[in-house]
Amino acid sequence: MTDISLPLEQMRALQKKLTRFLMMYKFALHEMETKIEILQEEFQMLHDYNPIEHTKSRLKSPESIMRKIYRKGGPLSLDGIKSSIHDIAGIRITCSFISDIYRISQMLQNQKDLNVLSIKDYIKYPKPNGYKSLHMLVEVPVFMSDGEEPVCVEIQIRTIAMDFWASLEHKIFYKYNESVPERLLQDLKKAADTAYELDIKMEQLQREMEEIKLANQAAAAGEFQLLIDDRKINIPENLLRLLSGDPE
Repeated sequence: MTDISLPLEQMRALQKKLTRFLMMYKFALHEMETKIEILQEEFQMLHDYNPIEHTKSRLKSPESIMRKIYRKGGPLSLDGIKSSIHDIAGIRITCSFISDIYRISQMLQNQKDLNVLSIKDYIKYPKPNGYKSLHMLVEVPVFMSDGEEPVCVEIQIRTIAMDFWASLEHKIFYKYNESVPERLLQDLKKAADTAYELDIKMEQLQREMEEIKLANQAAAAGEFQLLIDDRKINIPENLLRLLSGDPE
């Protein structure tokens, strides 16, 4: 092992640089989490439906970053790490239905301050092992004390069934140290296909329930309500007519 001996002051300066480097990614995650929360609340209020079941964010540790930079190769500098490793900050969004995945992806693409670097659709084009998910790589503007920094965040959007399969597949590979018997690989692929069939069936049921809900709403068209912070507020029909410009 190489002995790295640096003066104390130089070590402290490097520590500050690394701390600032990781803080950029932490703040980028905060920015994305806030954006997602706003989209969730807006969608819930306007459509009485939340397309996001839950989100999970993670920030790679310095040890994990170091292992990946050694594995990939590249310059051992903070600028080199920033340009070559794009998943230091990551967010996983879990949805109920496949259509929600594309709806959320489009809503994020519509954010003018987000720079979409790439989109990989592993739902339409699954990986050979059966893995399905939508991956987005975006740049988020982070405003530090000395200026603006564009920071990469990886976003994975998948259904509950896709997330369940991916979690178990990861555990199986970890247990076998990535040397999984061929029979298990085939069974994992079949399980992924079964999970996808379940997603399709549940979305069909959801559409049928939505049609029933719309029919019931049409029957009660005289009732207009606004839902804010779980509080229902009645909206006078006359107010809606005034806003529409209809005097009648």
